[in-house]
Formats: sequence, C-alpha cells, structure tokens
Amino acid sequence: MDIPSNFHTLKGYQLIDKPKLTASMEDYLEMIYRLLKTQPHVRIKVLAKKLNVRPSSASKMVHQLKDMELVDFEKYGNIKPTQKGLILGNYFLYRHDVLMEFLCLVNNTSDELEQVEKIEHFVEERTVYNLNKCIKLLKSSKN
Repeated sequence: MDIPSNFHTLKGYQLIDKPKLTASMEDYLEMIYRLLKTQPHVRIKVLAKKLNVRPSSASKMVHQLKDMELVDFEKYGNIKPTQKGLILGNYFLYRHDVLMEFLCLVNNTSDELEQVEKIEHFVEERTVYNLNKCIKLLKSSKN
C-alpha cells in the first residue's frame, strides 16, 4: 500500500516556493539597511567589507537589486534602497535580531551569529513574529 508523502528534500521545498530573492540578496539588503542606521550613505567598498566579499561581487549583486527595483545605484555612487527595499531591509534586520535574541536566550549565550546566519533564510515570517512573542513570554516568566 502506497502512503502519500508530503515530505520533500530541502531543494524540493525551495523549488516549490521559488523565492524571488535569494538568500544572498536578503543578506545584502539587510546589511544595506543596517549600515544606513549608523551612517548617511552606503558605498560598494564598505558593503563588500562588511559582508566579506569582493567589491566586484558586491557591485554585481547591487546591480541585480537595482534591476529588481530594490535599490538605486549609480556607478561609483551611493546605494540607496527604494521604498520596497527599505521595507524588506527593515524586515530582514528584524528577523535577524529576533532570531539572535531567541537563540541567545534559549542557549544562554551572548552571540549566536553563525547559527542565525545559517537559518534566517528558512524561517517563515509568521514564525519570526511568533518567536518574538515567545521571547517576551520567556523574559516575563524570568521576572
């Protein structure tokens, strides 16, 4: 008797979802947004340094983000997120921060950067918001 299976490999789920943004694109938007919180503009060289990539790789990705209308960028100029890019960047940074806080709380550590970077692209938006609620509950139960 054949039992229907809803299970897929990771690649299978990725093919079903067909995300428009790759994990790398999300990382770039998150970092652009993060940098803009502390400085007035972002340049390719700084972005590349923060993401530990070559400036040529950062330039190529920024051009892809520009083609998707997520950033405005002129050659040798500043990178400026569009309104849509700002919204996404804000969410990606929020997701990162929630996961960091949750994992640090659960693991009783002060830094879970590597783990957050590895999992943040696989967590659904509703889960992020629910994890934030869980953080608040866990913190209130400690008091």
